[in-house]
Amino acid sequence: MATRQKTPAPSTSSKVYSGIVSTLWLFFVGGLAAFILYLYAVSINFLNLFGELPNTRALENPKSEIASILYSADNVELGSYFRENRTPVQYEDLPDNLVNALIATEDIRFEEHSGIDPEAMARVAASLAIGQSKGGGSTLTQQVAKNLFRTRGDELNGGLLNNVPGLRTLIHKTKEWLMAVKLEQSYTKREILVMYLNIFEFGSNAFGIESAAKTFFNKKPKDLEVQESAVLVGLFKNPTYYSPRFNPENSKQRRNVVLSQMVKYGFLERATYDTLKTQDIELDYNVENQNVGLAPYFRTEASKFLRQWGRENGYDLYGDGLRIYTTIDSRMQKYAEQALAEHMKDRQKAFFAHWEGRNPWVDESNQEIKGFAQRAIRRTSRYRDLQEQFGDNEDSINYYLNKKVPMTIFTWDGEKEVMMSPMDSLKHYKHFLQAGFMAMEPQTGHIKAWVGGINYKHFKYDHVKQGARQPGSTFKPFLYTTAIENGYYPCYEVIDAQVCVPLPDGTMWCPNNADNKYSGEIFTLRKALAESVNSISAFLVNKLGPEKLVQTAKKMGITTPLDPTPSLALGTSDVSLYDMVGAYGTFVNGGTWTEPTYITRIEDKHGNVIYEHLPKTVEALSEETAYMMVHMLKAAAEPGGTAYYGLRYRNGLKNEIGAKTGTTQNYSDAWFMGITPDLVAGTWVGGEDRSIHFRTMKEGQGGRLAMPIYGAFMQKVYSDEALDVSKEPFPKPSTPLSVELDCEKYNQFIQPDSADQHEFLDLPTEIDLDAEI
Repeated sequence: MATRQKTPAPSTSSKVYSGIVSTLWLFFVGGLAAFILYLYAVSINFLNLFGELPNTRALENPKSEIASILYSADNVELGSYFRENRTPVQYEDLPDNLVNALIATEDIRFEEHSGIDPEAMARVAASLAIGQSKGGGSTLTQQVAKNLFRTRGDELNGGLLNNVPGLRTLIHKTKEWLMAVKLEQSYTKREILVMYLNIFEFGSNAFGIESAAKTFFNKKPKDLEVQESAVLVGLFKNPTYYSPRFNPENSKQRRNVVLSQMVKYGFLERATYDTLKTQDIELDYNVENQNVGLAPYFRTEASKFLRQWGRENGYDLYGDGLRIYTTIDSRMQKYAEQALAEHMKDRQKAFFAHWEGRNPWVDESNQEIKGFAQRAIRRTSRYRDLQEQFGDNEDSINYYLNKKVPMTIFTWDGEKEVMMSPMDSLKHYKHFLQAGFMAMEPQTGHIKAWVGGINYKHFKYDHVKQGARQPGSTFKPFLYTTAIENGYYPCYEVIDAQVCVPLPDGTMWCPNNADNKYSGEIFTLRKALAESVNSISAFLVNKLGPEKLVQTAKKMGITTPLDPTPSLALGTSDVSLYDMVGAYGTFVNGGTWTEPTYITRIEDKHGNVIYEHLPKTVEALSEETAYMMVHMLKAAAEPGGTAYYGLRYRNGLKNEIGAKTGTTQNYSDAWFMGITPDLVAGTWVGGEDRSIHFRTMKEGQGGRLAMPIYGAFMQKVYSDEALDVSKEPFPKPSTPLSVELDCEKYNQFIQPDSADQHEFLDLPTEIDLDAEI
């Protein structure tokens, strides 16, 4: 009978081992369950212990601030509006060397993990266990989560446990793990990588790889060379410490680490690395700001409209990544800036020589205005700051106003570092002549060039639209337009003799001609406008009345207040250059005023059109009146006209041009307006204050101070064949004229009513030219 064998009893050691395994398994299962419960509690912010996670909508539409970009009509980037200078790129915009450098340095297993890299976490845990630290183990996806959703910001960290020492960091990391996994589920690897490059702050006010490449190397990302990509990837470790601009040796060292990582993982040949590692970093460094680049005055003016439009329509100009398309032509803008700078540098030299040894702020007798600088400095922010600090203690305020400090000042030979007091600085800047220029397409109202001053960094005031000054004789075409609209004609004849117009207070207004003489010569209206004869203007305003002149100017787009007095005929009410250019466009555009405009459309960051400009027009004049005024303005650029020599000989302009110069009393303001079939342009030159000016007609007149800017601009424009600006004659009206423009033919049949005119003037039929009138 078989005997039953007994199963050997487990040994004591076996029992112990089995117990340990069971215990460890229980700990593992329990720990895993606890960890899962912990993750779930964080994800739902259980009892508000951990703070909120970004909601699903935020995950689907992750928001980072994106700069809005301003484009010219010829698709050149003029500048950006931003709090964070960020322009997003697509994966296709990235060079392979940049992507490879990033992965080799920051996350070599990026393509393999699902947001969390277990191997990297195990390495970190092991190093911490032995008291060492070898990096944080964060993946690119975790870093995107941290930066994109601000997982460490106050908004998401209002939980009750976030202030407990030790727990705050764990909760932060937990949120980053959760969000990284969600990002990996919602986006492709390429999309995550692009997010990372778009959101990172590289320093020097550069947010995202597009801005960084432009700031440090003046390149598009796709044009970066491998060593340049390595420099930018090196900034991910610490943008300040490894800045190639401020810490070039640190940056070079970090660049070489990035390049060596690329060698290690097969992205770069060892021989290439050996060549590159010894090279210094070559920067083309330029921090983008509003002071630099094309059209800074225009960009500032455009921002006023854009901010208002954004408030009314729910868009943030500085964060929503708008694409704004303007009417500015970058080539014309460049020519305008060049023409103005070249001329103003020359005239400033003459102005310094003109006032050598004297201050240029003078009264009507050309005597220095006492206390001018002291009154001017009281209007500055520096004075207000000192007043807030010292109250009514003028001694302390004056001490600091006259204390020399280091500063950078503007000169036409470049910026200079000097020791200068605030008071001396103010006097220095008051010596400079200012200028404004604008050019517009008359048919559309599209502004093609806008130069608001001589240097935006040092002189912020815009002399195109922000400023308004007396236009002098450039206002006369509105008077002559009023005359044409009321039955006068270009060939109508008027005697050059003194005219005195009675004023409501019982006094008489008796304007002088520029040379203080009256020739007694008979002028046609066309010739009188061409030679800017004041007595003829006085005759017309007295016949027509200043109220009609105001009505005409307003119809043609002048928006500033106009004083309806006879002196308005000579341009005594302030106007803006912006309005004047728009108004002169009416002549070229067949009598239709078209509102000057500079924004054509706006797109959101996805390319959807959210604004399109609708032109505003007014039928201000008849087509015949407009053409007759073009005919009259052409006379100024013909022999005997005020613009003939300057435009025809100095700048070699042979095509048809209509023009008008303007100079105000004491030569405080110099103007020039020019019209061609395709472009209307105007320029103003003068001191910041009306008391600052030349003392002689020779130096201070519009034909010398303002007209050369227009001439040089048109010369540059016509030389650029790509612009295709017409040199053809002005187009004829669509219907025949009702009046003869050839004055020789006209006067064969029609003579002015000389007796009526002489009766009005209270003059004898025969004028004694030697008599005092």
